Amino acid sequence: MEQKQDLLIVKVGGKIVENPTALMRLITDVAAIRQPKVLVHGGGVMATKMAERLGIKTTMVEGRRVTDDDMLDVVTMVYGGLVNKRLVALLQWHKQNAIGLTGADMNIMLSVKRPVRKVDYGWVGDVKKANGKALAQLISSGVMPVIAPLTHDGMGHMLNTNADTMAAATATALSRYYNVTLVYCFEKDGVLMNPDDDDSVIPVLRMSQYDQLKSLGIIKDGMIPKLDNAFATLDNGVREVVITNAANLSDLTKGTHIQL
Repeated sequence: MEQKQDLLIVKVGGKIVENPTALMRLITDVAAIRQPKVLVHGGGVMATKMAERLGIKTTMVEGRRVTDDDMLDVVTMVYGGLVNKRLVALLQWHKQNAIGLTGADMNIMLSVKRPVRKVDYGWVGDVKKANGKALAQLISSGVMPVIAPLTHDGMGHMLNTNADTMAAATATALSRYYNVTLVYCFEKDGVLMNPDDDDSVIPVLRMSQYDQLKSLGIIKDGMIPKLDNAFATLDNGVREVVITNAANLSDLTKGTHIQL
């Protein structure tokens, strides 16, 4: 049986994407990585700013964006166009043969429109299936996928989809073909024991400790779906998950290493 190659999947949030200094460091560090890689990005901050410029109201419920018809146009333009193509252009400048994709391109990620329960989130997608084979074909031909947080429903509709979830689905789908390390990059050095102390990074976080810290309210808000996704990927074949500062991408001994 042929040995799998190592693959790095980097998920980067909108706060880093909109910061020119942080973004250039990220691009430089990604370009320096010699193994095959995938970049999954957010862009929520820029979408909110663009909506404001266009006079479109942004509605958030528990940190999640309600995506009506007008907001779907905005996120499609910003995520799939402005942010995605800016990243691709910067990577090409650094001699990386990148291609920008949404979930609709090559049918790499199919979603279902989130059902209305307490809240109608509009055109928001929950991932149903990721096409690891299509992505693996691109990667094996020397192409670096740069994936925007947009999927489709197979019936002609684009769907706004959480970037952390897309990174997890991409990692799980590609784990059949590669030894996958998934890195969630954001502006902190890792998962913090004390949210007010940036030096209180938890070096290794296991499921039992996670459940305990969550019940105590130490881990909360947006970190919960990120960690839920991280543990789910380990359950589904991903070799390693690291949550760290984007500035630490060249040294993955830093940050929080997620273990079952």
